[in-house]
Amino acid sequence: MTPLPAPLGSGPLVGWRLDLKQHAATWDSGEGAFRFGGRWNGKGQRAVYCSLDPATAILEVAVHKGFRALDTLPHVLTAFEILSPGMLQVVHPEEVPNKNWLVPGIPSRGQQDFGDRLLAEHPFVLIPSTVSAHSWNLVFLAKAAEGFYRRILREPFALDTRADRIESGSRSDPDSMRESALLR
Repeated sequence: MTPLPAPLGSGPLVGWRLDLKQHAATWDSGEGAFRFGGRWNGKGQRAVYCSLDPATAILEVAVHKGFRALDTLPHVLTAFEILSPGMLQVVHPEEVPNKNWLVPGIPSRGQQDFGDRLLAEHPFVLIPSTVSAHSWNLVFLAKAAEGFYRRILREPFALDTRADRIESGSRSDPDSMRESALLR
């Protein structure tokens, strides 16, 4: 269960990540970002992209791979605790130099440079998600954050099979047709 926000509960600051099962053991290596760059880092930086809640972590992967891949390929959900929350730099939307960096699209070199500078100064960076504007992404450099977090959960991920219909647009099965008729 995701911990309640501070005003409603207490507990650790937890980050979440979803990976293909074959990459689960190296979830915090930053290999993909190192090879290809990312929204908030240029090539050569081992940035690890996570979210503050599991739903956003799942959605972030779904927009890149599709719900079909989440349904048919084995994935693993990992949660980790940030041991020193004071090391976290929160970047609010108004602090981002170009508001278009917070909408889906191909990241610019300027955007990656901005992220590289943040990651060079702070072990953990919390920045708004472009996939879900009211959610947060948590990004860290593998080496800089080493020793300041610990994995607390790793479990097989199973997509709710109804999500596959979102991508395929299939509404022709009898249950969906009945459901659709009830909603009218």
